[in-house]
Amino acid sequence: MENKVHGGRIFSLGLQHVLAMYAGAILVPLLVGRALNLTGEQLSYLVAIDLLTCGIATLLQAWKTRYLGIGLPVMLGSSFVAITPMIGIGNQYGLGAIYGAIIAAGLFVAVFAGWFGKMIKLFPPVVTGTVVVVIGLSLIPTGIKNMAGGATSPEFGSLNNLLLSFGVLALILVINRFFTGFMRSLSVLIGIVAGTIAAALMGKVNLAAVSEASWFHLPQFFAFGMPEFRIAPILTMIIVCMVIIVESTGVFLALGRVCDQKLTPQDMTRGYRTEGIAIVLGGLFNAFPYNTFAQNVGLVELSQVKTRNVIVMASGILVVLGLVPKIAALATVIPAAVLGGATVVLFGMVVASGIRMLTEVNFQEQRNLLIVACSISLGIGATVVPELFAGLPSALRIIVSDGTITGSLSAILLNLFLQAPSRRGRQATAAKTIEPVETTVIREQISG
Repeated sequence: MENKVHGGRIFSLGLQHVLAMYAGAILVPLLVGRALNLTGEQLSYLVAIDLLTCGIATLLQAWKTRYLGIGLPVMLGSSFVAITPMIGIGNQYGLGAIYGAIIAAGLFVAVFAGWFGKMIKLFPPVVTGTVVVVIGLSLIPTGIKNMAGGATSPEFGSLNNLLLSFGVLALILVINRFFTGFMRSLSVLIGIVAGTIAAALMGKVNLAAVSEASWFHLPQFFAFGMPEFRIAPILTMIIVCMVIIVESTGVFLALGRVCDQKLTPQDMTRGYRTEGIAIVLGGLFNAFPYNTFAQNVGLVELSQVKTRNVIVMASGILVVLGLVPKIAALATVIPAAVLGGATVVLFGMVVASGIRMLTEVNFQEQRNLLIVACSISLGIGATVVPELFAGLPSALRIIVSDGTITGSLSAILLNLFLQAPSRRGRQATAAKTIEPVETTVIREQISG
């Protein structure tokens, strides 16, 4: 059920969603572009076109039709799972092979969306709750590193960074404690703006990127050359996209629970088909594979604003940012410590949402305890110690290199394995089934 939001509030709430996912959205093009030695001009294009495509993909997903869109307040961004495979393909085969593989993999997801939609049967509460908890816990280290100034910052953990990040966190908590309604729903945006102003007063805001950025640019197909369709890169990217589907499934179900909307296989099919089309758009415009961002689920949970109008506004903001690089560059001046103070709240809300799902699980059953224990351990273990799977073949390493995917696949597979009744379990079930019949017969004999 959607709660109504009117007037200028929609813009403010949409901007809040954009800022919540902005760091993640621009990080992927920066990492991939620098690893592939793109020029400064190419890198600027990559960031801008990524934001534009994020906006289009988000609009397609939120705008529910007969064939497209899951109809939830979701935000789509470039997938972190694809970073390593894209760099590997680019270094071995070139940029054309990257985008040929992305286009082919996106078409694969769109065509087989109906089959993927049936996967909802693999996600009972014990699986969905565990997956959402793992997603949140896997994101938290990124938020904590940003609180300290960012993993590569020479001032990592400095007093100034800690003051900024904990100041933003404290302000968000104070607003949620003493305010209600619209002010409370904007707590994250207020925290980010106030933190950025404080950082500017401390001399930690650099506006050079804004002055150097151009005012306007138009997107173009195949800006880095025509796509090349090679078998090995295509198979690799199909595996990546299937992993993205698993991750998005957990986010869809979490957001459906937050919005009090029970998702059907048809809903999931439309969601998967839209993600497939978004991935194809990424290939056509030389951008990236896209998936649903978990941090925005935390924002919906925190603000309790569940209307799709806000997400439509957010998608429009992203499109404008993608068309006007100078405006997009304004968001890049937000210090990592400020974003860290805000995102640690959002990531924590994702964990809390997963824990709430798990309250519906019967933990008197040993199988449920095993599913949760093993999946969270493996998911967080792979996040904290990514070199755990360094010795595996590259195809397998793509699947398990991300802690979220490791934990999600563990929960799904363990649920399938442990729900199969053992021989002793079948005998016990049969005995319980027969017992009431025998009791009934005896009672009838006594009464007779």
